[in-house]
Amino acid sequence: MVKSNRRNGEKVVASMARGVIYIHSAPRALCPHVEWAAGRALGRAVSFDWRPQPVLRGAVRADFLWEGPRGLGAQIASALRGWEHLRYEVTEDAGLGTDGARWMHTPALGVHYAQTDTVGNVVIPEDRIRFALETAGANAIELHRELRLTLGQAWDDELEPFRYAGEDSPVVWLHKVG
Repeated sequence: MVKSNRRNGEKVVASMARGVIYIHSAPRALCPHVEWAAGRALGRAVSFDWRPQPVLRGAVRADFLWEGPRGLGAQIASALRGWEHLRYEVTEDAGLGTDGARWMHTPALGVHYAQTDTVGNVVIPEDRIRFALETAGANAIELHRELRLTLGQAWDDELEPFRYAGEDSPVVWLHKVG
């Protein structure tokens, strides 16, 4: 989505983004704090629809669709960072001429950032691949380890049971890109 307006006779184009905040698991006591942090990043009060998280007794989960200026996904992910019992993902969809992004957080691993394409696939920059090749040398196992790290495989492995448990999630967002 692109919003445009005129300022002093010039056309000003502000690129808008959209994405989803997935709270995979949070202790109930943390819920108001998570909403406050997300709302502060979004610039408005928010209320999440909290549901039980069956993978972790006593935990809850929520999904929240957001829209705002490009880069807001990073601000949301940063606002949620720091709570050791919180598992979350923040996505920012790719737009016309811009890449998307995904931030994953687990208590054990911290935050992982990945650039994404228009369908949500992780994109590995050329320099990161070159670094993995240099680091691994002729050691195929080390190259495998470096690429799994770059892809965020450990984060995906830890979050997957929490994602699967949320298959009843009401979030369905279909839109046309480009």
